[in-house]
Amino acid sequence: MQLISSIYRYVFVFLALMVGSLTYAQTDNGISFEVKLSKEKLGVNERLRVEFIMNKDGDNFTPPNFNGFQVVMGPSQSIKSSWINGKRSFSKSYSYILKPTEKGSFTIEQATIQIDGETYKTLQKQIIVTDAVDNPNAPKTADDIADESLHLVAEVSKTSPYLNEAVTVIYKLYIDPNISVTNFRPVDSPKYNNFWSQDIPVTKYNTINTTYKNKPYRSVVLKRVVLYPQKAGKLDIEPLSLEVFVEVPTGKRDFFGGRMYAQASKSVSAGKRTLNVKPLPENGKPANFGGAVGNFSFTVNTNKTQLNASESLQATVAVEGKGNLKLFQLPEPELPSALEVYEPEYKESVKTYANGMQGNVKNNYTIVPAYKGKYPIPSIEFSYFDPEAEQYKTIASEEIMVNVIEGPTPNDAIAGAAKTNSVQKIAINASNQFHFIKVNPNFTSITKAPFFGSTLFYILLLGPLAAIPLFILLTKKRDARAQDVEGTRLRNANRLAKKYLGTAKKELNNKDGFYVALEKALHNYLKAKLKIETSEFSKDKITELLTAKKVDDATIEKFIALLKSCELARYSPATNVQMQEDFEKASMVISQMDKQL
Repeated sequence: MQLISSIYRYVFVFLALMVGSLTYAQTDNGISFEVKLSKEKLGVNERLRVEFIMNKDGDNFTPPNFNGFQVVMGPSQSIKSSWINGKRSFSKSYSYILKPTEKGSFTIEQATIQIDGETYKTLQKQIIVTDAVDNPNAPKTADDIADESLHLVAEVSKTSPYLNEAVTVIYKLYIDPNISVTNFRPVDSPKYNNFWSQDIPVTKYNTINTTYKNKPYRSVVLKRVVLYPQKAGKLDIEPLSLEVFVEVPTGKRDFFGGRMYAQASKSVSAGKRTLNVKPLPENGKPANFGGAVGNFSFTVNTNKTQLNASESLQATVAVEGKGNLKLFQLPEPELPSALEVYEPEYKESVKTYANGMQGNVKNNYTIVPAYKGKYPIPSIEFSYFDPEAEQYKTIASEEIMVNVIEGPTPNDAIAGAAKTNSVQKIAINASNQFHFIKVNPNFTSITKAPFFGSTLFYILLLGPLAAIPLFILLTKKRDARAQDVEGTRLRNANRLAKKYLGTAKKELNNKDGFYVALEKALHNYLKAKLKIETSEFSKDKITELLTAKKVDDATIEKFIALLKSCELARYSPATNVQMQEDFEKASMVISQMDKQL
């Protein structure tokens, strides 16, 4: 028996060492995934808060079964992200509120998640549930109340759209009636890869009374975006994450009997949504189909049908309706060779609403006939896919006849070419055949005074001599500027900053236009200097590239801070003073970065 107990003891120690080594193997690469409990011993009438926390975003989170507990609330997802000295700090958690179902000893089993293709597990936790305690309703903290009272949800109009069919995503914040939101700011904004996207500005935040999970809530729409999927298959919509600042009632009252509130903040995330994008059917697809998806009308017309040769007329090919108007090409007319056609002028009048694009697009052709006659503009076909009817539709325009009333005919042109080879004889009167020659001309001298010794003579003689000192002075100044390397860099950097920030400066009185132009200027600058498409990179990737180019941390931090300021300004008010400060910061950062690059 003593031998067997010794064997068990060694086996236990070996397994403990294996678990310890596994835990260290998971944290060697800097990734952590752990579980935190609000308490490890509680009464059967109390509540337990369980948090699964990771320092890097992952996929396929699988919680344990929570045997012996009832899930009162959860999972509640929270994301926190910050930048300190150019380094990003990230934390994501899944929270549950549990209610014990009976007394005893229970185990919170392992939760799993996949991060960078590897599976990570939390350690098991032991919980002791005792008899009911005297004060199960101890006051909750402000963070606890905020955690239970805020929910950010992404509502998608269609989960299985067709390729290039409009999908509306509405981000709603559900708020418990007992708390109030004072402000919010975006933490992570989705990039909408593989989608054509258009934000629909929310000009006013109106709250309405509604329900969420069968409980009374207030809801407010924070963001609207219209997406047109550009790829078939399963496409992910990245989550929108916000930090929300709230005031929570404490249950206490002040001297005058008024309620006392505590301030708290919570990071909420809408969660990732996945769309199953259906490809357009091949069955019945017209040969001339150009990618139009929606519901459209099609017209071809001209501003005149009668004119003379060498005059011009305007022919318009137009599509109007609702659908992906900016994402397909208009059909082109095939005209007789006698009609000279110039490159079309493209015009669009399209607005994006919450349910998609509406308006019209058109091509205006200038047509000039060369000869007299009647020339047809043949019928043109336009095909599109109607997602509601789930079928292709084709519209054909009517043939238009152009009548050229006056002008040469093709036969006249051939005859005119032949006449150039014949000689026409004209009778000439010999006695008066030189009458057009003037025999008494009145010539005048073109030189009033000799050139030698004139004012122009001395200017041309002495001018080059006088220009020599000026040339020497300019050459010395140019050489001095060339030797001033730092000054040259500064001038070039300032010139570059003005080039990229010119549009933003014009929009200083328009908050939305200014920050859109400022963000585009910052990305265009990196695109030009680093030869990359910065729209495809996260802030982490941009930081990594600039660090590799030996740009100092302070400059990188200022640059990233400006990008964040541009994103934040879309959801919060900004004054003209703040916009002017951001503009000056951008000019300074571009100048500093250009000197280092």
